Amino acid sequence: MKRIVMGLAAASLLTTHAMAADLAAKPYVKAPPIVDPGYNWTGFYAGLNGGYSWGRSNATADIGGFFPAGSIATVKHNVDGGLGGGQVGYNWQVDRKWVVGVEADIQGTGERGRSNDTFGTIRIGSFGITQSSATSTDFPWFATFRGRGGFLVDPSLLLYATGGLAVGEVKFASTPTVTIQRFDGNSNTPIGGPISATGATVSESQTRVGWTLGAGLEKKFAPNWSAKLEYLYVDLGTKTYFSGTGNDIDVRFRDHILRAGFNYQFTAGPVVAKY
Repeated sequence: MKRIVMGLAAASLLTTHAMAADLAAKPYVKAPPIVDPGYNWTGFYAGLNGGYSWGRSNATADIGGFFPAGSIATVKHNVDGGLGGGQVGYNWQVDRKWVVGVEADIQGTGERGRSNDTFGTIRIGSFGITQSSATSTDFPWFATFRGRGGFLVDPSLLLYATGGLAVGEVKFASTPTVTIQRFDGNSNTPIGGPISATGATVSESQTRVGWTLGAGLEKKFAPNWSAKLEYLYVDLGTKTYFSGTGNDIDVRFRDHILRAGFNYQFTAGPVVAKY
């Protein structure tokens, strides 16, 4: 009996080895591409933004009138206010670290500056003549057309620089006033009250072209959605207002803008890594 059991075990072992020898080798199967868990920045996008800006207007004029030729008056305004608008653009993700693109935006603003300025007083005989003006600068809208280029700190966070063309409307207005005060010739004491005459308000709006430069960061929080924070400096140069009227005024305008917004990307998808 013992010999029979041992014989059966040996026969079973030989059969198993023979079957294993007949099995074909496993075929080679290429591993599927690895999908990066990050984001694809390439594609069209559009969004909205809002923020605040700090504009600066610097106007100079030859006040003329009763004053000597070449008498210059300077008016400075802080043209501050909120803003809001929208942007559209296109990004190209060059590789896993760099993104370039183009963007255009248009903004409506509440930026306004006002002041009442005394340009000077001159004495003619027993009369003192003071010239002053109530002036204002408004910046109702602007638009920019810019390039963008940035570095991906991680697949979802872009740090970028931006710059290009800026266009905006700058409105300047002035209401002149002349005040006459009579003085006693000996004691220089005012006689009676002053007499003021206010002229007509003159205003002019100009659509001006300049440049802009800035930087920002943009963070994707979903494949198609991102939020951004951006700073822009806008310089619209110097232009002459009321040209040829005898009341020419040169107005320089520049603006500092801080805004936040969000974008929706229309063609977002996962980045397929190449190995």
